[in-house]
Amino acid sequence: MGIEDKVPAGILLTTVEYVAGYSRMHSVWPATFGLACCAIEMMAAGSPDYDVSRFGMEYFQATPRTADLMVVAGRVSQKMAPVLRQVYDQMSEPKWVISMGVCASSGGMFNNYAILQGVDHIVPVDIYLPGCPPRPEMFLNACVALHEQIQATPLGVNRVTAARAAEAAALAAMPTHQMKGLLA
Repeated sequence: MGIEDKVPAGILLTTVEYVAGYSRMHSVWPATFGLACCAIEMMAAGSPDYDVSRFGMEYFQATPRTADLMVVAGRVSQKMAPVLRQVYDQMSEPKWVISMGVCASSGGMFNNYAILQGVDHIVPVDIYLPGCPPRPEMFLNACVALHEQIQATPLGVNRVTAARAAEAAALAAMPTHQMKGLLA
C-alpha cells in the first residue's frame, strides 16, 4: 500500500544518492603511481586478458587533477613520500586509494630506513591489496570491493567533514610496524 502501487508500470523509483553512487562507481579514473614490480601487474590488468575497462577504469591518468583513484603499486621510498602526498592532495574530491602489494601496504621485505613501512602513513588507504606481486585478478577483485565502497558512500553536507575526519583517524592510527600479531 505504498507509492509503488499507485505508479503505473514502467516507472523506476530510486534515490538521488543511489544514482550518484552508481555514476561515481562506474566512472573511476585511476592515477598511476607505479613504483616497482606491482606496477607491471597493474598494467597487465589493463590488457585484453583481464580488461579492467569492464569496471569503467580503462583510462589511467597521468595527471592527478582529473583522477579520483590512486593506485600505489610497489615500495615507496622516504624521498618519494612527499611526492606521493602532493599527488594525492592534487586529486579531485572524492578520492580513493588502493595500496597494491605488500611493499606498499607494510614495507614488505624491505625493513630499513629508506623504505616507508606502509603508505598509510602518508595517505589514507581504502583498499589493501596483498601479494608479492599481486595478480591482476586480485587487482580486479580490489576494484570490485572499491566499487562497493563507493556505492555506499553517502552524499550530503557532512560528507567533506566525514572524509576529513576519516583521513585524520587513518593517519593517527598505530603504524603497521608497531602492531603485534599472533607471532609477537
